[in-house]
Amino acid sequence: MKKRLMAVIVLMLVWSLPLSGTFAATTKQFSDVPPTKYFADAVNDLAERNIIGGYPDGTFKPGNSITRGQAAAIIAKLLKLDMDNIENPGFKDVSTKNGYYKAIAAMAEEGIISGYGDGRYGPNDPIKRGQMASILVKAFDLPRYGFYEINNPFKDVKEYDSHGSNILILYRLGITSGTTPNTFSPNAPITRGQAAKMMKATEDAKPVMMTLEASDLGLDWVSVIAIEQEKNSDLFNAIRVQGRNTPEGYTGDRIQLVPLKEGEGTLNLYGRADKKTSDSSYIYKKYYVHIKKENGELKLTLEETNDFVPTAAELSFWDGTSKSSSKAAQSIQNVALSTMDGKKLSDNMKFEQCKDYSICIDIDQPGEYIATARFAGGKEVRFGIEAKQPTDAYFTYDIKTLREQLTVEFDVSNFYEGYNFDADAAKNIGKHKILTKDADKIATVTRDPGTNLFRAEAKAVGSVEIEFENKIPWLFGPQGEMISGSTTGIRVDVQRMGEITNISIMDIFYINSTM
Repeated sequence: MKKRLMAVIVLMLVWSLPLSGTFAATTKQFSDVPPTKYFADAVNDLAERNIIGGYPDGTFKPGNSITRGQAAAIIAKLLKLDMDNIENPGFKDVSTKNGYYKAIAAMAEEGIISGYGDGRYGPNDPIKRGQMASILVKAFDLPRYGFYEINNPFKDVKEYDSHGSNILILYRLGITSGTTPNTFSPNAPITRGQAAKMMKATEDAKPVMMTLEASDLGLDWVSVIAIEQEKNSDLFNAIRVQGRNTPEGYTGDRIQLVPLKEGEGTLNLYGRADKKTSDSSYIYKKYYVHIKKENGELKLTLEETNDFVPTAAELSFWDGTSKSSSKAAQSIQNVALSTMDGKKLSDNMKFEQCKDYSICIDIDQPGEYIATARFAGGKEVRFGIEAKQPTDAYFTYDIKTLREQLTVEFDVSNFYEGYNFDADAAKNIGKHKILTKDADKIATVTRDPGTNLFRAEAKAVGSVEIEFENKIPWLFGPQGEMISGSTTGIRVDVQRMGEITNISIMDIFYINSTM
C-alpha cells in the first residue's frame, strides 16, 4: 500500500499597511475612540502594530468612510502581492497614474476584486459592507461555507446577491453581525471604525486549516465526494473552492480542510489529470485524515491510501408490514457468515439493528457470502451478500444483499394500507392475465379462488407481468403534494445470487398527476 503524508501548512497574514488617507500611527489612544466603543480595542491594536494610523490632530475619525481604492491598497500590501509584474486590468477609470493603480491591478489579477458592469472600478467610491465582506473572505482565504450551510438571520441577504455567501461566512465565524438583528445592510458604506473591527475580528477568527491546490494532487480539477463526507462532518469540514477560467484555461480549484476535533476520518477526492500530462481521464484519490491537538491547536495531516474500511451489509426482514418486520429484526439471536462456496468464517457475527426492520453486519473483504440469521425459536433466514471494490474513491465496498425466499404471497386487497384508495376497487380487480411468454418457466403463479391473494414459487431468474381486468385508482401524500395514480397489475421477480434465490411481488402502477 502506497502512502503519502501531507503536513498542514498554516499561513499567517500580517497586517502592515496604514489605511490610505491617514498619517503616522501612534501607540496612544485616539481622542475620538473612547474605550466604550465596540471598535476601540481593534483600532488601538491595529494602530500599535502600524497597520492603521490616525490624523495629526490625534483623532482617528472612525465615522469616515474607506474607498475601494484604499481597500485595494490595504489588501495588496497585506498579501504581499507582486505590484511590479502586473497587467492592466482595463478599468476605464483607473489609469496608470492613479495612486492605487498597482494595487488594483494586482488584486484584480488574483481575482480578489472586480469592477462594475460598465467597465469602471470606482476607486474613489466608498466601499460597502457587502463588498468588504467579500474582500475579507478572499484576502484571508476563509472557509467557503455554502450559503445554505449557514443559518441566515438577515432578510436583506439573499443567495444570489453578489456578496451574500461571503456575508454569511463572516457571520458564521463570528466576525461581524448585522446593523440590526435581522438586517446586514450590505449596501451601506463601511466606516473606518467598522473596518478596523472587521479586520481584527477576521484575523482572530480565521480557523487553522489546510488548503490543497489541485496542482498539489497532480490535478487541474478537483472535487470532494460528498456522500462519504457526511459521516466526517463533526470531525472536519471539507470544502471545494471553485477555480476560474483564464486565458490559459480553467485553473485554481482547491480543497479547504478545517479540523473541528481530534480523531481520524476519511477524505474522498476525484478530479482530472494534470493538463501537462497525456492522461486526461478522471483520477480518484482517498486519504485518512488525522487530527491531533499540538500546543493547544488542532493539526491536520493527510495519509494517502488504497485501503477499504469494513462496510455495513443490511439484512432486511421487510415483509410488507412495519410491525411484523420490526418484530422479526428484533428477534434475531445470532448471525453466522460463510463464503458462497461453503467456507465458514464466523458462527457469531457482531450485528446491530440499523433500521426498524433490518440488522447490519460488517463485511471487510470483497467477495460473495451467505449470512444465516437465526431467530430465538431456531428458525433461520439466509441472505446472499456481494461485496465489490468500487471504481471510484470510496472507502466502502459496493454491497448488495438478497434474502432467500422461494415462495411469496401478495394480497391485492390489503396492499394499499395507508393509501387513500377505493377499497371496493381493490377488491374488484376482475380477472387477471399473465402477459409474459413462458411465465411458468420463471415462476408458478396461482390465485386463490374467489380472492385477490396471489401466490408464487420461484423456478428461474426472470420477471412475470400480470395484468388486472380492472385498475385500482389511489391517492398518496399530504394535501398539496398528493400524487394520483392507478395500479394496473403486479410483477413477479425472481433473482439469484450464488445459491440464494429470492422471489418477490410488486404492483405495477402509473402516476396520473400531482395535486
